[in-house]
Amino acid sequence: MFIGREQELQFLEDKYRAKGGQLVILYGRRRVGKTETLREFCEGKRRVFFSCREEPNRTQLRNFSEKLLRENIPASKYVREFSDWETAFRSVADLPYENAKKLLIVDEFPYMCKDDASLPSILQNLWDETLKNENVMIVLCGSAMSFIEKELLAEKNPLYGRATGVFKMEPMSFRDAARFFPNYSDQDKLLAYAILGGVPHYLAQFDPDLSLEENVKKNALSKGCALYSEPEFLLKQELRETSLYNAIVEAVALGGSKLNEISVKSLVDDVSKTSVYLKRLIELNIVKREFSVDDGLKKSANARAGFYRLNDNFFRFWYSFVFPNYSDLESGNADGVFEYEIKPNLRKFASFAFEDACREHVAALRRANKTPFRYQRIGTWRGKTTTRGNNARGEQETEIDLLATSPKADKYLVGECKFKEKPFSYSEYLDVVAKTTPWRENADIYYYLFSASGFDKKLVAESKKDDKLRLIGLEEIVRGA
Repeated sequence: MFIGREQELQFLEDKYRAKGGQLVILYGRRRVGKTETLREFCEGKRRVFFSCREEPNRTQLRNFSEKLLRENIPASKYVREFSDWETAFRSVADLPYENAKKLLIVDEFPYMCKDDASLPSILQNLWDETLKNENVMIVLCGSAMSFIEKELLAEKNPLYGRATGVFKMEPMSFRDAARFFPNYSDQDKLLAYAILGGVPHYLAQFDPDLSLEENVKKNALSKGCALYSEPEFLLKQELRETSLYNAIVEAVALGGSKLNEISVKSLVDDVSKTSVYLKRLIELNIVKREFSVDDGLKKSANARAGFYRLNDNFFRFWYSFVFPNYSDLESGNADGVFEYEIKPNLRKFASFAFEDACREHVAALRRANKTPFRYQRIGTWRGKTTTRGNNARGEQETEIDLLATSPKADKYLVGECKFKEKPFSYSEYLDVVAKTTPWRENADIYYYLFSASGFDKKLVAESKKDDKLRLIGLEEIVRGA
């Protein structure tokens, strides 16, 4: 069953129905569901769907020719194989699809270019010369994101400015990921998302009829299952020096967030070297670099500034629980690893994913015009501010899970996210209020408190008196406002 991707499908459908030639580039990290989305889009449409492989150029051209000539184009009466790529792509305009777009999907296009670097130039010349004026739609799809961005879309490259549509596919939102497990409780839906993230290939490995615990043991911790060696396999496929990358990803997974800290934890002596490795992991969408929501462009340009975290929930899970317990798991001790390593720490581990889900929820409220103001920026805030402790106030480094600011910085939406077994307490709310002390004189502040286990009675009573205090439970996050 195909789930989600409504925005991507609508984008492709709009291009399909648009007049004139359409050259579309769809790309994103491996396993994110590009091929499945394209196949869903193609359902009911006449098309040529060609999946490239890592093979010699001549073999690729032969296979492409076979696929295209099978459609009874005029050339099929005279040739069994096209002599070159220019002739092959030119023949797309001859597809006998009356009253419909002549649709060509080229999946993993970077493989096609690997053995023939002239292909983007050939396509550019054909597009400028004839194809842009034909009733054709060519979709070039790829997982090699750096190739797509640097070799196809960047200025001075052949296809720069030719694409009529470019869509970078991201992992699914929490709400869409939760649809893979319709019978799970809201808490287990969040925990499944914390483990698997929004990557459809990973989500599809869990059986919705098994409990979360059974799924983790059977489909993530058991030797031979699809997820057991997935991160290691992906790194080996994309990178060299995998032992160093393993060390760096593990350092980030276990809480290292600053460049120096990651360098120390991964035992890489040269910080600049660590920075280079992190940059490559960012290109692969495995790591992301974040800044405090109020940081300016100058700070983001500083190579040593910012905070790093894993952008892939399953990588974070794997490097937190699988990689450190590899010997036990190799011997078949999935039960022991789950019981003593994962189960006691899973709720704390899921807190980052819960923050992401809360941020997604606020973004959905904004799209529906249900936020108290239209914010300009949203993210995590880090810095020095007032804190409460032992009934006294002091100033120290702290963090606000979610901060959204208006264009004039005269309105703040402050969010605090609690994924724990106890209700969000009134005392914890006062802690949040204390953090905003320096801002309250010059701005209106709205407090959005998110909790996976409800709110205490005093806090509920306070929210009924204060229209700037909003309490949001897990059920609302899962189902929408």
